[in-house]
Amino acid sequence: MRILIVGAGGIGCYYGARLQSSGHKVVFVARGDHLNALQQNGLQVQHSEIQFNQMVNAVDEQRLLTAFKVEDFDLIIICFKAFDTASWLTRMREWLKRGSTPILSLQNGVDNEPLIAKVIGKERTFGGLAVRIGGHIIQPGIVSADGPAQVVMGAWPNQQENQHKSDQLMRVQEHFLAANIPTRISDNIELELWRKLLINNGVNPLSAITGLTTRALVESEHYEPCVRQLMQEVVLVANQEGVHLTQNDIEEMLSLLKSFDAIKTSMLVDHEKGKPIELDAICGSMLMRAKTYGLSLPANQMVSALLS
Repeated sequence: MRILIVGAGGIGCYYGARLQSSGHKVVFVARGDHLNALQQNGLQVQHSEIQFNQMVNAVDEQRLLTAFKVEDFDLIIICFKAFDTASWLTRMREWLKRGSTPILSLQNGVDNEPLIAKVIGKERTFGGLAVRIGGHIIQPGIVSADGPAQVVMGAWPNQQENQHKSDQLMRVQEHFLAANIPTRISDNIELELWRKLLINNGVNPLSAITGLTTRALVESEHYEPCVRQLMQEVVLVANQEGVHLTQNDIEEMLSLLKSFDAIKTSMLVDHEKGKPIELDAICGSMLMRAKTYGLSLPANQMVSALLS
């Protein structure tokens, strides 16, 4: 496949390295010192199951627009922060509309796919999530990643409303599996994204506040009740949105967190580096919807205020 990775940070570089190692033609879109390092020295990815050190085709956004057409790619994978989605779609709108290449979003939050579908149509939109992976740029051109690094993906918003994409999704899954990326197709990717939001909303803000890993938070007698409360507030909002989450989903996500390796969340890493954090895509998204529905989310209000 010909694959475009937009947002070649820790997560994007890991999956891109896996795919390039499997023989796919991958183009990485990056910026700044990281882009310069990728162009001059190649990409290094350190993971317990892969040690990647190869030259890669890395470009900036302007070069992408002038040197490539959207039809030069079979799949576009978006891995940048959720707060950049709207502005990226605005800049890339005309370029994206000149072809039919699907976009797979591997981003945090539940607002990215609706924005993408509004620009290119739901028939080209694949919802997705990266599960049980930690990936960070430790220095320009060098990425450290850990975890099984699974991918869950599906037609947006679900298979029932976008049935004709099943064959295309199965081909992508086949290539991902061959590249040692554990991949599952979901019939209801919108539900999967809300279930992941249980985890992101439950631990990401608290990790940035406390400096603790995911495992430390859910095993703490002090912080585990707050994680649970943050998750319960997601359930309240999801049900108002017509997404059926229950207490069983909360218990399942807590059990998963307790079985994960101890991972530093992306929000904690960004906070430590003084970078913008995805607060609006996680807590902010919940608080905005809560205002619409007249709900009170005290735990989300508290962590949002502390991080703001």
